[in-house]
Amino acid sequence: MAKPWIKYALLIGTAFATFVFFFTKPAMPQELSYHLFVDQRMFWNIPNTLDVLSNLAFLIVGILGLRESCKINSPVKNSWIAFFVSILLVAPGSAFYHWAPNNYTLIWDRLPMSTGFMALYVIMLAEHISFKFTKLLPWALLMGLVSVLVWVATDDLRFYFWVQFSSFLTVPIILLAFTSRYTHKGWFGVTLLFYGLAKWTEVKDKEVFIWTHELMSGHTLKHILAAIGLMGVWWMLKVRSEAASVRTHSV
Repeated sequence: MAKPWIKYALLIGTAFATFVFFFTKPAMPQELSYHLFVDQRMFWNIPNTLDVLSNLAFLIVGILGLRESCKINSPVKNSWIAFFVSILLVAPGSAFYHWAPNNYTLIWDRLPMSTGFMALYVIMLAEHISFKFTKLLPWALLMGLVSVLVWVATDDLRFYFWVQFSSFLTVPIILLAFTSRYTHKGWFGVTLLFYGLAKWTEVKDKEVFIWTHELMSGHTLKHILAAIGLMGVWWMLKVRSEAASVRTHSV
């Protein structure tokens, strides 16, 4: 078994390495070509219909998760509520963006995503290392918001990308190196898998549109896959219990 300091060094080192990776690069402005999604069809007078309506999946999982979060009797309760409120808000934020894709509407897509990432990161730290990390929730949410606002003010995505990718890369380390206080933690891995698939289909927007014979684009599929992954987190929260290794110890 790895010594405790090695686990923490790996965690901190990965976050630092991603920081160096992004901030040794030139400023990264938002490419306007990002807004040119392949499926621009309109049905029922809704522009970019499928990219807009597929966000209903986030609304559903946000509501389900929020209901389950309110039942929790744990110091992590507020972090779970913040996470699923963020997911719920992704639905209108992303729908607003896809209705008329541009840098301004993209702000409202990224704001709830950034707070969702940070709330989940606090949850991972609190449930795998120490409940004391829940005290960082307000600061973590603020950091997520600031990462978006820095991009808005400077048209530089480096800080925003670092916040997202450092958390995405360190979450597997937390899952593998630390023991959770709760059962069914494998669902976090399922969520990461679907998130990775969602990011891949986002990149392959046009190719997925062709492969599906124009049934749906990669970006529409991204929304669906991401929501399915989040449903795994909701289900985990619903069925899990305190792990046997900590049942005899006080919180």
